[in-house]
Amino acid sequence: MESLRSRLKFGNKVENVKLRRRKSQLYSKDDGSGLNDGALRARVVAFSVAFRLINCVLVQTSFVPDEYWQSLEVSHRMVVTYGYLTWEWKAGIRGFSYPLFFAFIYKILHLINYDSVYLLIWLPRIVQALLAAFADVKFFFLIRTLENRDVAKWTFFCHLCSWFSWFCCTRTLTNSTETTLTCLALFYFPLPGSKTHSSKKYLALVALAVIVRPTALIVWFPLLIYHFWQEEHKLNLITHSYVPIGTLAVLISALIDCLFYEKWTLVQLNFLMFNIVHGVADFYGSHPWHWYLTQGFAVVIGPHLPFFLHGCTLAFRRYKILLAAVVWTVCVYSLLPHKEFRFIYPVLPFCMVFCGTSLAHLKAWRRAAAVALLVSNLVMALYTGLIHQRGTLDVMSHVRTLCDVSSDPSSPQPDVLFLMPCHSTPFYSYVHCPLRMRFLECPPDLGEEDYLDEADSFFDEPLLWLKTSFPYKSSLPTHLVLFDVLEKEISAFLQGNHFVRSAEIFHTHFPEGRVGGSIFIYERH
Repeated sequence: MESLRSRLKFGNKVENVKLRRRKSQLYSKDDGSGLNDGALRARVVAFSVAFRLINCVLVQTSFVPDEYWQSLEVSHRMVVTYGYLTWEWKAGIRGFSYPLFFAFIYKILHLINYDSVYLLIWLPRIVQALLAAFADVKFFFLIRTLENRDVAKWTFFCHLCSWFSWFCCTRTLTNSTETTLTCLALFYFPLPGSKTHSSKKYLALVALAVIVRPTALIVWFPLLIYHFWQEEHKLNLITHSYVPIGTLAVLISALIDCLFYEKWTLVQLNFLMFNIVHGVADFYGSHPWHWYLTQGFAVVIGPHLPFFLHGCTLAFRRYKILLAAVVWTVCVYSLLPHKEFRFIYPVLPFCMVFCGTSLAHLKAWRRAAAVALLVSNLVMALYTGLIHQRGTLDVMSHVRTLCDVSSDPSSPQPDVLFLMPCHSTPFYSYVHCPLRMRFLECPPDLGEEDYLDEADSFFDEPLLWLKTSFPYKSSLPTHLVLFDVLEKEISAFLQGNHFVRSAEIFHTHFPEGRVGGSIFIYERH
């Protein structure tokens, strides 16, 4: 018996040694470039972090109001108590979980007395950039486990040189975080040939994405169905993964929202009711059903489009679930009247798998195609990141200088009025002082008796609105911020009340409607 035990122990030791050797060989595997996995991982991490930090610094323009008004403005108010909440927060259709993340950063800065306005602006974006870099690394190593080194390299290249990813991924948008979480979840999703599959990990990341933005469920619906269909132990998947993780996510989200709304609130249900049942989203514009098919998708994928179409013919069978998710997402969003480019951003990483497959198979034309792809995306990325629509951020630097005046009780207190389409600029998160500021409000009609869209009333008859709103000179603001296209219409009011232009800030080469090419600041003397 003793002899048998000793032989079993010896056998186990031998097996353990063999297992350690196999693991060692696996992790030190050469990828053909002279680097083992550890060295390659270190290089990819370092490159991705540096790349996304540069990306962050070179995006100095505005995109959509939600970038500030549904994140940083809310976070700022949670920490310093003064600020403005839009109608969505009064109606309970936005969750506090996402702003709470930035509020935590703001609170730490406040406690250590380092809450300068520049850190408040840039630190959340740097955090977004680091999260995007982490997702980039996971995406690369996912493709490397699924494909050969060549396809993995070109897929990563396509992913990094996407102009729209560059434009969006470091912004404090829920869509940006949704895309980052989608990329991370894909790493653990049971794709054919995947060696990194973990149901609980990918479902936890999907649940977090849904908490951040409920519409993440649209992207993941076909993938969840696919996983369920392929799973052998379906009941076990439902009872041990789908139900507990989904329930926990809803409970955590509800508890956070109940804490800050100070009442029982289920924002996911409210969001669905307001946008789908009551059609409130239509208030912010509607597009024809084919908009994503004829314009939206082509703009988001940009110069990658021909490579995506070519890649679909090559990898259709292998990655049909990813293609199905792209088609499903575009089709579902096409049914909704209100459409925006950023809504389909989360499926962009899926598209890069097909683009990388295309480039890897081009062989003779590959290098020329890669250069053309890089240059065309770089031009678009730098123009949209550094030039187009930068004025609404630059103007806040001028407004911020008034904080010094407002802190002096012996000087007249500044009073700034933004005569622009509502939410054109950031607000207190980019000023960080209790400066008196006001903008034209534009909440949707929620059935209130005395409903008024202040922005529409103003732009319908600007002079009449100004005379009615400021009947006495003592009630006039000290500063006006407006687009150049409005200047002629209110010139009589400006001259009659001794307003003098103190600054002109470039905004865009493509003025449209109420949005001009430049922003003017007028000061009353």
